[in-house]
Amino acid sequence: MEKLITEDGSETLRNPDYDEFYHSKSGAVEEAFEKYVRPCRIREMAKKGHLRVLDIGFGLGYNAIAAIDEAMNSNKSCEIEIFSLEKDKTVLEELRSLKPKLQHYGILNGLEYDPANNAYSYEDKNIFLKIKIGNAVDTIKTLSQRFDAVFLDPFSPSKNPELWAVEFLSDVADRMNPGAILATYSYAKKIRQNLEKAGLEVGDGPVVGRRSPSTVAVRK
Repeated sequence: MEKLITEDGSETLRNPDYDEFYHSKSGAVEEAFEKYVRPCRIREMAKKGHLRVLDIGFGLGYNAIAAIDEAMNSNKSCEIEIFSLEKDKTVLEELRSLKPKLQHYGILNGLEYDPANNAYSYEDKNIFLKIKIGNAVDTIKTLSQRFDAVFLDPFSPSKNPELWAVEFLSDVADRMNPGAILATYSYAKKIRQNLEKAGLEVGDGPVVGRRSPSTVAVRK
């Protein structure tokens, strides 16, 4: 995969199938914290001692690991569970070549593959990460858990439309706890309308790396 050094010094890769980079050129690690982790209030939720995150589009793992870093820095005894959905398991082979400034990125070297469930996982006393491989339209239906935060980070709506459709977003909303926050980089009117049709209350997220805001959506 083609590698790019983004403006914050962190690396990202271009996915050849979608012909898009996994992150904004303005800063890959910055994007993880500022567009996902902080809008979803991971630090605040960690103080309660337990949180569960749905990570749609694991990619290079920056969003998931940034959430772990934020939670552990807030409350070292917090139990954090992250369930990631990822279509392309070949991207996981690229992770060893990346060295982002994320404290827990090394845990990805300890991922174990479960062929029966086509999933990778890592677990220690208070960190649980599971990466389910497959089309998220299908794999989300296998999840019975309810989530406190959602990172919606697929490729663009023009390249990955099924993960921005009302049907999929409704499946996401059905798995969010009351008060749970969904964060995504897209500010497109159609995407916001689809989030509203899925039953979420939509608003502006932070402005990071471009003029337009990102989007947050809350399950009431």
